[in-house]
Amino acid sequence: MDYPVTAEPEGVKIKPEKMVTDKLYYCIYKDKVLLFYKDKEDLLNCYEIEEKEVVDSIRQSSSPDDIENILQKFIEKENLNH
Repeated sequence: MDYPVTAEPEGVKIKPEKMVTDKLYYCIYKDKVLLFYKDKEDLLNCYEIEEKEVVDSIRQSSSPDDIENILQKFIEKENLNH
């Protein structure tokens, strides 16, 4: 199956019809991580992350499965700092 989110020079291309409900998809575009998921109501949700540490960690990741772990560690770190 083709990955439903791709970053291209002219912008991000999204194919929601190829997305699995409640699965997280991502791409890196212009030094930002864009997260997408389709919910049970078939609504497309998008989040943008600009935090350099997170973007760099995701960029260096060897597996899309690592993204949730990277995000969780960042959330935990931020919660400790507040």
